[in-house]
Amino acid sequence: MTALTVFGVDFTSAPRAAKPLRIAEGHRQGAVVRLAGLTTLDSLDGFSAWLMRPGPWLAGLDLPFGLPRELVEHLGWPTDYAALIAHYAGLERADIRARFAAFCDARPAGAKFAHRACDGPAGSSPSMKWINPPVAWMLHAGVPRLIAAGVHLPGHLDGDTRRIALEAYPGLLARELIARRSYKSDTKAAQTPERLIARKDIVDALEQGRTRLGLRLKLSHAQRDALVADASGDSLDAVLAMLQAAWAAEQPRYGWPAGVDPLEGWIVGA
Repeated sequence: MTALTVFGVDFTSAPRAAKPLRIAEGHRQGAVVRLAGLTTLDSLDGFSAWLMRPGPWLAGLDLPFGLPRELVEHLGWPTDYAALIAHYAGLERADIRARFAAFCDARPAGAKFAHRACDGPAGSSPSMKWINPPVAWMLHAGVPRLIAAGVHLPGHLDGDTRRIALEAYPGLLARELIARRSYKSDTKAAQTPERLIARKDIVDALEQGRTRLGLRLKLSHAQRDALVADASGDSLDAVLAMLQAAWAAEQPRYGWPAGVDPLEGWIVGA
């Protein structure tokens, strides 16, 4: 049986040495996904270059691939996916922030943001959110680069089918394993023993295959220690996204339910 190469990308819209993009590489054989290694990228240009690596591979990326149709239509933006992303990429972030803020200001408390259909099942932040977390900037920085690299975006846009990118959300899989316990923080003072134990519990469950994905993570002792030790949780998030991609590889339509709006897209496993 030939192993399938899968990646998980913990994305940031402004990578730098202190907070790089983190990429987990794995190889799936049957129900086992072996972690081959973790790498970091400290620039978006580095990410663009990484996307050009020859296939076949399939990657799960922790960033939104689409915007809520309600928002797009309200703003009068293109409703063709490629045209929408090109339009969005051409806007300055200050302009986007002003338009999104005006949209929210005109709406009642408790319903400020527009949501995609996948947000509810996934428990994810709306893709128009520009702070805490700034996922709107992640879309702005990441998706145009996926399209420029000619990567295949199932359900959104055809590309090189030997290089496939899917929207992943590590928090969805983490919550399945440890509920609402926090397992990470970029703030030193918040990197507590409780969060370390939570990361250990996640890793233990992944190694034992105790998830609805039906996959078992294979790690070396050094890899296990490194995942638990990374208090930012970025390495673990990359591995979670990698496992979501490995699951999607064997699903009809990569796990997309029937009738998903291509403008909005879908989160793997939601």
